[in-house]
Amino acid sequence: MVEDMATGLRERKKQQTRDALMQAAFALFAERGYDATTLADIAEAAGVSTRTIFAYFPSKQDILFATFDEMRDALALAFANRPADQDALGALRDFIVSTADAKDKLHERLDCMIAADETLRSHKRARIAEFQDVVASAIADDLGAGPDDLRPQVAAASLTAAFEVLERETGGKPQTAEDIGAAIDPIIAFVRAGLNALPAA
Repeated sequence: MVEDMATGLRERKKQQTRDALMQAAFALFAERGYDATTLADIAEAAGVSTRTIFAYFPSKQDILFATFDEMRDALALAFANRPADQDALGALRDFIVSTADAKDKLHERLDCMIAADETLRSHKRARIAEFQDVVASAIADDLGAGPDDLRPQVAAASLTAAFEVLERETGGKPQTAEDIGAAIDPIIAFVRAGLNALPAA
């Protein structure tokens, strides 16, 4: 019991340090810009050594996109824990709406910073591709699709493209859960109909 408590305390401490690094980095990125912020700056702002950063993040880029990684893992968990009668598209819709309030003014500024830098945009696309893979895998499970079945990949790619268009139209600004639900419902319905129309491999 004592050992379990100690383990829990260590894990909470690690999470607190990780969160402190992220918040310090985000604030500096928003204030100074990504390139002008060094790992030493982030370490100083978070009250840790520069070496400590590498125990949590392989690079400065990984700090910037840490929330992407967390959301990807949360989405994979949502797919794994969805009700038996809910398909992947329904679970995706619920996940997006439930996280509608996750973006604040700081993250809005970071989004603008990323959008203005081609290198960062490229890194963002790589992170989005990981989301797409998670969605495609869940859709493939629903369909019982094999590796040669293109339907899951086509559906996931269609969703990614549609959501990117939607983000550009809204300027990436925070939206209410109701607004987001109303915007993505036609997209979900379109992709679901497309899945029903595409023949299996």
